[in-house]
Amino acid sequence: MEPSGLHRPEQATSGTARTLDRGGAAAAAGGTPTTGSGDPGPAGRFRIGALARHPVAVHLAVLVGFIAVGIAVTWPRATYLAGRLPATRDAGSYVWGFWWIAHQAEHLSNPWFSSYIAAPTGTQLGLHALMPLPGLLMMPITLAFGPSASYNLLSIAMPGLFCYATYRVGRLWLPSQAGAIAAGAFFGLSSMLTWRSWYHLNLAAGVLFIPLALEAAVRLRRRPGWRQALVLGLVVGGALLTDQEMAVLVIIVTGAALLPWLLGRPAVAKLWPAALAALVAVAFASPQIIAVMQQTKSGGATSPLRALATSYVVSGVQLPDMFAVSPRANFLGLNGFPLAYHGALGDGIPTFGLVLTVLALLGLVLARRRRGAGLLALLWLGCAALALGSVLKIGTHTFTPVAETFDGQQVSAVMPYTWFVRLPVLSGFREASRIMMLGILPAALLAGAAVDWLRYHAAKAIVVVAVLGLLEAGWAGSSWISVMPTALPAADRQIAADHSNSMVVDIPYGIRGGTNFSGRGFDPDAQVLATADGHPRAVGFISRVPAPTVAGLSKHAFFARLVATQEGLRSTPAELAAARLDARRMGVGWVLVWNWQTPGHAVLRYLRAVGFHFDYRAEGVRVWRPNVSSKSA
Repeated sequence: MEPSGLHRPEQATSGTARTLDRGGAAAAAGGTPTTGSGDPGPAGRFRIGALARHPVAVHLAVLVGFIAVGIAVTWPRATYLAGRLPATRDAGSYVWGFWWIAHQAEHLSNPWFSSYIAAPTGTQLGLHALMPLPGLLMMPITLAFGPSASYNLLSIAMPGLFCYATYRVGRLWLPSQAGAIAAGAFFGLSSMLTWRSWYHLNLAAGVLFIPLALEAAVRLRRRPGWRQALVLGLVVGGALLTDQEMAVLVIIVTGAALLPWLLGRPAVAKLWPAALAALVAVAFASPQIIAVMQQTKSGGATSPLRALATSYVVSGVQLPDMFAVSPRANFLGLNGFPLAYHGALGDGIPTFGLVLTVLALLGLVLARRRRGAGLLALLWLGCAALALGSVLKIGTHTFTPVAETFDGQQVSAVMPYTWFVRLPVLSGFREASRIMMLGILPAALLAGAAVDWLRYHAAKAIVVVAVLGLLEAGWAGSSWISVMPTALPAADRQIAADHSNSMVVDIPYGIRGGTNFSGRGFDPDAQVLATADGHPRAVGFISRVPAPTVAGLSKHAFFARLVATQEGLRSTPAELAAARLDARRMGVGWVLVWNWQTPGHAVLRYLRAVGFHFDYRAEGVRVWRPNVSSKSA
């Protein structure tokens, strides 16, 4: 994927090579040039100008500018730093993850297993959205301001970081700053990725490594050596330490960049840097790899096959939504536009956007003779084909050409994704639409090529492109997702003051995850509160719920009867007695009753029957404690 005609930023010209006037000559001789008006003089102005043109200053200005624009197009996300969070279990899980990484790092302990969620059985976290590397990098913020601050700050900065990382790739391929800046903006400010920054931080953090890996791979091709191999290995390893699903996409883009180079003229000078990069990646990510292997060995990596097959079918993107106007434009009253997006928004915004699509196609035509353009187009369209899923959806119609049955679901044998998920270790990549987060990178680079052409042939048209692009850029939050506070001090104060390490049970109770779960969906505040009081939590939101965790919890009579009661089933006196004894043995010290659905009163009767009483109510939470006789029995 290496482009030709590498553009190198203009280097500042040495001051000694320029003709100096009197003030400049005085400065060169050691004097201080002065003017009557306090002007620093030509030499001073030259030094300031040279400093402004320095590559570090340019890159810093671009980064700051991108972050500022990213904040603007995702407003009001930045206001959440004042003490709010998206009211989702994902957000609660991320906050807990930042706290857990900092906690384990302070105690030099293994972060890939925890008994502080899904207590008392605990759970393996090798396949969980734990984000060990971002957790370590954000640890100073976590310790100083709390895990919610780390989560919010990273979410707010992510669009700008996307833009800057893609800008760096663009500078390797595009002749002008304008084209590279446009490529960065089309990638990082897209509704597809800003939505992820709002609600799926693990995926957003993982996506950041896609442009980083492409840049490192291209640099390795151009100047093979141990330094570039080390950088590439650290980037790929860092992706594995951030999000394993997005690491698959990072490995794909790395392979797409390196394989044509390696296979073109095989040579030792090429093979050893590539091998070194792979070795560094494995070594750097070895703790994560070992955690995944251990979870797989214990049976914790399996998912119900029928649930996986269903996901393969329903997660595909329909046509023409993949190339439609972003739903961001709906805020401007353009939802009636013929090419408006009409699909669901439950797992992101799977559309490249109309402006990006048109510009990418134009850029492909204009830059077709440039080295790498064909590979970028192939990567873009290949990702688009995979993102369609295992069936073909066109509008409201679903087609299954060359149908076959796969784990109880009808899938198409001609759809690439059907075979993609049958490759080793890829069966867990269950959301076809997420592959678009790789496809948008080559599309953005091709769009940057179109803007680059406009700069030299129709500069005024860039203003029109910028305005149209901004109409589809960013995300202002989903109206159906509310907010929650980062703390509930009145409700949690007594629990935090209890240093017995007793277990907290939240009702509704449940263990939730991607394809394996039990019980009900619990309140998203639960895991956020756990970071404040430090008590083990019976609930847990786990990306891949390990089967041993579910099996271990099902053996506890207290949880088994609680789940049954939530579903409207009654318990016998013997079952209640067993549940009462089990709660005492596990050390359940607190029960938090949140807003619950019917049959809520049955749950309260169950709590009384197994030895708990109402203690106090604060901030909408009813707190129950074990009876004195139950604790001392």
